[in-house]
Amino acid sequence: MGVPIVVMFPILLVLTSREQWYPHFFVFARLWAKIVLYGSGFIPIVKKEENVDANRSYMFVANHTSMADIMLMLYCVKNPFVFVGKKELTKIPIFGFFYKRTCILVDRNSQKSRKEVFDRAQARLNTGVSICIFPEGGVPDDESVVLDEFKDGAFRLAIDHQIPILPLTFLDNKKRFSYTFFSGSPGRMRAYIHQKITTVGLTQDDKKNLNMRVRNIILEKLKSKTL
Repeated sequence: MGVPIVVMFPILLVLTSREQWYPHFFVFARLWAKIVLYGSGFIPIVKKEENVDANRSYMFVANHTSMADIMLMLYCVKNPFVFVGKKELTKIPIFGFFYKRTCILVDRNSQKSRKEVFDRAQARLNTGVSICIFPEGGVPDDESVVLDEFKDGAFRLAIDHQIPILPLTFLDNKKRFSYTFFSGSPGRMRAYIHQKITTVGLTQDDKKNLNMRVRNIILEKLKSKTL
């Protein structure tokens, strides 16, 4: 993770100095993700049910089981997007420096922080950039959990901005690179891009149903274990 960031450090530093340059930074972020995935012996395989429109904003959501979820999301999606993620990742050497400069950070123990996340996400969406949220809110401590319950934040934002939700399912990340030390192996890392779900005409009263609908789509694909 660190070596390609060090090599590209001067360029990344410049491109993260201004918010309007973020789409250019995103190109290098995708290159970094590919280097890390292939360099780690992971072979990404992506199947699409939906072609992503390069000219519109989305709310990208996926199951969260691995540190590799970040890299695989960057590999799968060409539309510039901003991660909403936990602030603890800023402690990772080198990676954390740019993570802090480019992502929307949330302290899950702070109500004020959660409110600031919505304000910052809305500001980024207003610039035409998409948002990516792992709605489980973190990786479950119990690795036997196939898919944890979803938080409402992603769905609330999508409804507020009337942007489509695009679910992705990562089928192998827990097996390939889990948070358990001395586990995992090189091999296929499959991702499935589902059909988008429109939020046009929905209100916050529909938030819970939307949450359950998206979770069921991802859960059924995980249970199938196939692309």
